Amino acid sequence: MTFHLLTILPNIFDSYINESILKRAQKKKAVEFKIHNLRDWASDKHKTVDDAPYGGGAGMLMKIEPLYKALEDIKKLNKKISPKKRKIILMSAGGQKWTQALAQKYSKLDEIVLICGRYEGVDARIKKFIDEELSVGDYVLTGGELPALTIIDSIVRLLPGVLGNNQSLIEESHSASGLLEYPQYTRPEIFTAKGKKYSVPKILLSGDHKKIKAWRERSMKKV
Repeated sequence: MTFHLLTILPNIFDSYINESILKRAQKKKAVEFKIHNLRDWASDKHKTVDDAPYGGGAGMLMKIEPLYKALEDIKKLNKKISPKKRKIILMSAGGQKWTQALAQKYSKLDEIVLICGRYEGVDARIKKFIDEELSVGDYVLTGGELPALTIIDSIVRLLPGVLGNNQSLIEESHSASGLLEYPQYTRPEIFTAKGKKYSVPKILLSGDHKKIKAWRERSMKKV
């Protein structure tokens, strides 16, 4: 899978995509990241990608022209990819809420283009040239880069062979609609803090896998 990240802050992704699971996924060639600086498609000498909104208002908006040119060029990079296997996404506070079910659906794609807005938003005409607007929550951030990383992380870990143990995908939170994963414990068996002892549930020490499975199923929280 290839992710294209369209941003005015291309260096902002470097640390996260080159650590942990995402780094491992790249080494396994399960995923490729291509980061594009939107200013490369600006037409003036100052590489301007924003302007004041018509009708007045606070802040600046990202211009439609550089965005459109960038999207057209990105689509030309791999003409073999079917439009059905590619999604062009605008990160937007007003977009559809991102869920685990969507992550599973998007993990079947070959290419995802993520537009990371800044300023007060993006010229609304961009909606004619994208497939989806997505939001990671009911709050506002200064840019779309963090939401884009959230979406990337949730998708990449679903790709075949990326996680060390695929069983993790079966039993984790949101693997089934409306359920959160059961509580888990590790050593020490008894943890003491300020004179109070906190013990691991005895059923998990019993060695009775049938009873442990039943306990875990009962302990999964519904949301």
